[in-house]
Amino acid sequence: MPDRPLFESLEGLRGTGKSTIAPMLAAARGAVLVPTVPLLYQPLRRQVDLRENVEARMCFYLSALFTAADEIHRHLGAGIPVVVESYFARCIATHRAFGTQLGVTLPPDLPQPTTYQLLCTKDERQRRLAERIKPASRWDALGEETADRITDAYAQFPMHRVDTTSLRPEQVVQAILANDKKGANRGDPEPVGAHPHVLPPVPRHAEGACLR
Repeated sequence: MPDRPLFESLEGLRGTGKSTIAPMLAAARGAVLVPTVPLLYQPLRRQVDLRENVEARMCFYLSALFTAADEIHRHLGAGIPVVVESYFARCIATHRAFGTQLGVTLPPDLPQPTTYQLLCTKDERQRRLAERIKPASRWDALGEETADRITDAYAQFPMHRVDTTSLRPEQVVQAILANDKKGANRGDPEPVGAHPHVLPPVPRHAEGACLR
């Protein structure tokens, strides 16, 4: 259905540009930028991130995502396009790389986005991270240690890949818009949880760019 509102998600490692591109893409689309950790979760988020239990952390972020999915569903039902900075793919891929023992079955009626995985060379990504003012958490550090495993886990999700290394933020947005003109899916493209929906438990990378 060509008149179905767009729902788009940006995925990728830290430093590939998600937080910079998401509001720019939302503005270009006339879309609502929905936070996937809603405001009411923020105080508890800080407390959860201080602890080391990966299963507890994953369950917390899944709960936040399901709460955000309700808001996304309402916007889409009203004909309003939505952009998010990461969705279930990031939560699942990251925590799998961290060694979670949990398997996840995502319900089939979740809003399904067209997903763009932002990529970047390792050197450029590290340069961007070094420019950040906010100190890295222990989970951020773990994410760097397991970056290759996170990338491998992302591979099982259907995504359009966009290399942001030598692109300015506005060029990244244009690349995404151009992809839509070539026939990107609207509405519900492919299952967000890859194939099948059940993800079993596993054992314990621009010149002048200002991307984050």
